[in-house]
Amino acid sequence: MKVKKTKPVIPARLRQGDTIGIVAPASHFNMEKFNRGIAVLESMGFRILIPDRLFNKKGYLAGSDLHRAGLINKYFADTTIKAIICARGGFGSIRTLSLLDYESIKMNPKIFVGFSDISALLSSLYSMCGFVTFHGPTVTTLGDAGNKTKDSLFSMLMSERKIEIALENGFTIRQGSAFGQVSGGNLTTLSHLTGTEFQPDFKDCIMFLEDKGEASYRIDRMLSHMKLAGCFDGLAGLILGSFEDCGNENEIFKIVGNIFDDGTIPILAGFEIGHGKNNITIPIGLNATIDTDRQLLSFYEPATTNKHRA
Repeated sequence: MKVKKTKPVIPARLRQGDTIGIVAPASHFNMEKFNRGIAVLESMGFRILIPDRLFNKKGYLAGSDLHRAGLINKYFADTTIKAIICARGGFGSIRTLSLLDYESIKMNPKIFVGFSDISALLSSLYSMCGFVTFHGPTVTTLGDAGNKTKDSLFSMLMSERKIEIALENGFTIRQGSAFGQVSGGNLTTLSHLTGTEFQPDFKDCIMFLEDKGEASYRIDRMLSHMKLAGCFDGLAGLILGSFEDCGNENEIFKIVGNIFDDGTIPILAGFEIGHGKNNITIPIGLNATIDTDRQLLSFYEPATTNKHRA
């Protein structure tokens, strides 16, 4: 079952002094990395709300499924919290999807940020609630991130400018240009949504993919599975982020070229999205154009708005 896209709801723009709530929908996390990330957010001028139960552990998870989903529900309902950033990815976000109160969440649109395993939540909040969500650093990766990653997050959540992402070292797998809503995330995570009620609908979308630590044959298998399931039917374009520790990059590009062998969509690689040295923030749900000649991804509007500010 594919969840149909809705008109995207653009969240309220952040201002210095706003409160950001931290949730942990997946694995538990390293405290030193967590504290460094919190220090970065505080240096940006935000107030940070950290619940005591954030540090719960249950096996490899940050507490029970009900606990992890409950914090997300609670923070969306809390109107004093203007944005939610995830502590870490890892594993477990998919187990919270059926426990979220989407009807309540729809009433309180706000910024939601994370990547890797968090892609399950980014995709579902976009599909089920129509929210523009943000594929960007988690708290535990932010503390050790470079200025490019930090500046991208800051400007994406606080700027009124339209977004353009130009590649410095891009690689064109297939030439062309395309228009569509940008959607995607971690390949492994998205592939495991296939066949569930949370399977996203990529028709007419510009899809982006990234991953870490997956052998090339596994990337081939996941893409083949999604293709056979019809996930790529009607896709407008494809962009690739980093494939860290996934073997030879050119081999991955060949696999992608073979999977999308009908030659109908532009494919552009080299975006600094995901588990690489830099992890620029990218909005899910906004309309954009991909242009392989200019090696550019251009969005048509800012990712946040002052319209919903209280």
